[in-house]
Amino acid sequence: MEILIVDDVPNIVLSLEFLMKKEGFSVRSAADGEEALQAMADKKTDLVLLDVMMPKRDGYDVCETIRANPQWQTVRIVMLTAKGREVEQEKGLALGADAYVTKPFSTRDLVLKVRSLLGLQTE
Repeated sequence: MEILIVDDVPNIVLSLEFLMKKEGFSVRSAADGEEALQAMADKKTDLVLLDVMMPKRDGYDVCETIRANPQWQTVRIVMLTAKGREVEQEKGLALGADAYVTKPFSTRDLVLKVRSLLGLQTE
């Protein structure tokens, strides 16, 4: 299964890549919303870990664009953000995100959420 990590902070991308590869996923990354959509167009992914605050196109815009494409209906979207207010969470979920995780997050919880969304066994 493949995960696309979309975040403009290199350290976060590196730690998420490490975490997801350790779980046995193949991983690609994008540094902004436009890059993310290009990566999706190049090769379909199973799940997107999507930062909200990014240059060019924010996570909400990317989420909405993914949901508007019939070919990407099965893609799971987990929004990651430092903004934990309920308003932001509701907006992300309303635009089609499957889950919303606030930074800093527990790596264990994130892995469980990803595995659950992908229909994989969780220990």
